[in-house]
Amino acid sequence: MKNRLAHWAAALLILGGLLASVGIISLCLGPADISPARLLPALVHGGDTIERTILCDVRLPRILLGIAVGGALSLAGVILQGLFRNPLVEPYTMGISGGAALGVCLAILLRLGKNFGVWSLPVAGSIGAAAAIFAVYFLSIGKGGLNIRNLLLIGIMISFICSSLITLIMAISKVEDLHGIIFWAMGSLEQPNPLLVRIAVIVSVVALGISYFFCLELNALLLGEEEAFHLGINIEAAKRLLFILASVITGLSVSVAGIIGFVGLVVPHFMRLFVGGDHRILIPAAWLCGGVFLVFCDTLARTVISPTELPVGVVTGLLGGIIFVYVLCRRPEGKSRCSI
Repeated sequence: MKNRLAHWAAALLILGGLLASVGIISLCLGPADISPARLLPALVHGGDTIERTILCDVRLPRILLGIAVGGALSLAGVILQGLFRNPLVEPYTMGISGGAALGVCLAILLRLGKNFGVWSLPVAGSIGAAAAIFAVYFLSIGKGGLNIRNLLLIGIMISFICSSLITLIMAISKVEDLHGIIFWAMGSLEQPNPLLVRIAVIVSVVALGISYFFCLELNALLLGEEEAFHLGINIEAAKRLLFILASVITGLSVSVAGIIGFVGLVVPHFMRLFVGGDHRILIPAAWLCGGVFLVFCDTLARTVISPTELPVGVVTGLLGGIIFVYVLCRRPEGKSRCSI
């Protein structure tokens, strides 16, 4: 037990150090490079200098949003993969991102931004995500409770329906509206509203704390619902609460930052290889690693062809896909490639 706790503590320290390192590198790099030696003086004694403005108003909010969204998507991936006992399930499988994207597309098509400003897209995305959550949830409730298999299938179908409607909207949109829809759909951490960044950080951290109270339930569910029931777990209550929690943080992440793929799929896989499948360590480790991964990808997106900025969803898709294939190919032959 002591060896296990020492291993867990070392893993969290390593991930925390990586997160701090990636954050410092992201603060330094950009069109206007700032040396590490100048960071602290610029933040503490910078006054109204350009360096302080760049750090506090541009780069630091992006880093905080990257940590919040990356952590939230990774956390949702851990919860859903444990809930469904399926390593291929990710937050966007459930149709939540499709509902959020559909809401944002309608907001762009109706030009709601002119009347409601920067709040229009996040609010529309949140409404769309909430509609998808309710549709999936209530269509999946049967006489015996929440049907996990139906939940997954209905989520996939809702996602396909939303994708078809988005394609229809793009087909009838004007050129300027089409550009806005495509750019948002590829994801970005450039959020001009500081309040939305704070909300995303608070919700992500609170969700981390809440989900940790369900780590034992998730461990029990990996054995199967019947075994979990015999262990004294309230199966139906756990399934409902975990699904709602994962859906809410996914919907908020998509509404604030757009569709950023592969984070909720790759990070849980990688962390299971690094720290094991026990959710007592997997949950905080995945949250930290998700922040590291997304902040790193956003730094690449800002700097790789500077001054042009790539959509962060493109970088996470490319890098995440490569990592995912590499991890699968490197797993021992004796292990099932589809097991959690």
